[in-house]
Amino acid sequence: MASTPAELGAASDVVGICVMGDADVEDVLLRDDGVLLGMAAGGAVAIHSTIHPDTCRRVADEAARRDVAVIDAPVSGGGGAAAERRLLVMVGGEERDLARCRPIFETYADPVIHLGPLGSGQMAKLVNNLVFSALVSVALETFAFADALGMDREALAQVLAHGSGGSRAAAILAASGFDLSGLRGSVGNLQKDVRIVSDVARGRHADEPAAVAELARRTLDVLVADA
Repeated sequence: MASTPAELGAASDVVGICVMGDADVEDVLLRDDGVLLGMAAGGAVAIHSTIHPDTCRRVADEAARRDVAVIDAPVSGGGGAAAERRLLVMVGGEERDLARCRPIFETYADPVIHLGPLGSGQMAKLVNNLVFSALVSVALETFAFADALGMDREALAQVLAHGSGGSRAAAILAASGFDLSGLRGSVGNLQKDVRIVSDVARGRHADEPAAVAELARRTLDVLVADA
C-alpha cells in the first residue's frame, strides 16, 4: 500500500482521481508528495472528479512538464452502477489517451463517451447536473400536484417510470419513498456544479438556459431549507 500519493504515482502507469472538488484534485496531484511527483514519463491521469474545466487544463499543463497525459473523465451513476459495470464516463482529451485508459474504464463503465478536447467531459457532466437539479424541482412539484388532486403518488410514479413524462429525478425520489435525505446529502456537490456552470457560461459569454437554471436553484433552496 502506498503511503503517499507520490508512491502511488510511482507504482502506476494510469492513475484515476475521484475526490470531491477542484482544490482536492490539485492537492492530490500537485502537492510536494503528490501523484505527479512520482509518475514516470508516459503515464496518464484520469480525473473522475467533477471540477471546473480550467482546473483540468491547469493540471494538464503541469503534467505535461513531466510528459504525463491528462484526460477529464467525470462519472455519473454511483457505486452501484460501477459495481455492475454500467457507470457513465464522460471524457475530454486526446483520443490516444482515452484509448489507453478505455480498457480500465470498461471494468466499471458503460458507456464511455468521448466528448472532445480536454474539459469537454466536465462540461457534459456539469450540464447534466444542472438539468438533474432542475428536474428534481419538476418532480417535487409534480408529486405535490398529484397530492392536491387526491392521486396516489406512488401509482403516479409508476406511470411516469413507463411514460413520456418520467425522469431520473422522479425515479430517484420515488425509489427513496419520497425522502429527500439522500438528495440533501448531495446538496453541496450540486451547489458546486451549478456554480461552476454559471462561471463557465459567463466566461464563454453564453446565456444559461433561464428556466432550467431557475428550477435548479429552486431545488437547491428547497434542499438547503429542508436540511
